Amino acid sequence: MKTIKILGTGCPKCKQTEAIIKEVIAREGIEATVIKVEDIQDIMAYNILSTPAVVVDEVVKIKGKVPTSQEIIAALA
Repeated sequence: MKTIKILGTGCPKCKQTEAIIKEVIAREGIEATVIKVEDIQDIMAYNILSTPAVVVDEVVKIKGKVPTSQEIIAALA
């Protein structure tokens, strides 16, 4: 099972990223835990400069933009 963290302070793009991820894992039948990280100190620990960011199993895969469904699938592969 994968652990997916969405790093962001709750902005509309962060919420959109969360919705896309949940839709992709449901559609593709991927077993994953989705965690929303909104605390700025926790986000800074990942050394990213812009949100939203997607972390899969503690590896930053996407940062600074709302990912497409295809980008999410590639990040989870």
